[in-house]
Amino acid sequence: MMIAILSIAFLIIAVVFSILGQGGGVLYTPVQVFAGIDFHTAAATSLFLIMVMSFSSTIVFRKGGKVDVPLVFVLEAVTALGGLAGGLSSASFSGATLSIAFAVFVVFAAIFMVLPINTERPSRCGKGGILNWQRRTGNQEYCVNMGIALPASFAAGLASGLLGVGGGLLKVPLMVLLLGIPMDIAIGSSALMIGITASGGFAGHLINGHWDWRISVILAVAVFIGAQIGA
Repeated sequence: MMIAILSIAFLIIAVVFSILGQGGGVLYTPVQVFAGIDFHTAAATSLFLIMVMSFSSTIVFRKGGKVDVPLVFVLEAVTALGGLAGGLSSASFSGATLSIAFAVFVVFAAIFMVLPINTERPSRCGKGGILNWQRRTGNQEYCVNMGIALPASFAAGLASGLLGVGGGLLKVPLMVLLLGIPMDIAIGSSALMIGITASGGFAGHLINGHWDWRISVILAVAVFIGAQIGA
């Protein structure tokens, strides 16, 4: 009965969060904990589901030309390292400590997303910016400051692996507000990024023996369908 209820809940979560280019880990983990699942196991399952959701939604966003693939793989090379570090270090913290950290993460992300920050950015990079990367996706041009993008990506990955979230809750506002990436490109690119980030954290949890594959596989079916609908 619990698995059936979780499947329905996660289907709905996948629909909503895939619309936003996010993985849904901000709800996958606490819902499982509320259902009586250990935090470490819940985090590992959440990361697996985020990987499934990322694969499903990216199929749709990629067809729509909304994914900046080169940028994704450059940033995720750093983010995945942060995710692996977070997943490996998670065993050093108690479930209660991680729950508090999770709450702080959500509050921080929420405040960051509603701050009245000007999102207008010049379309081209200025002179002399060795760390500036001029990008073009579809008919949209934008400039990405890698000096900001790389450290921010590592921090998002660290939080992802430690807390069992995909990092999309931070990545979308970071890409839009700090890096000046158009919203639709940020959402589509985030859909791919969250899966790569989650894989690093999942590997760390897998090494620590936190994963319950039976629950994960059942819930993955609901998440895959929900992500297709939302994207």
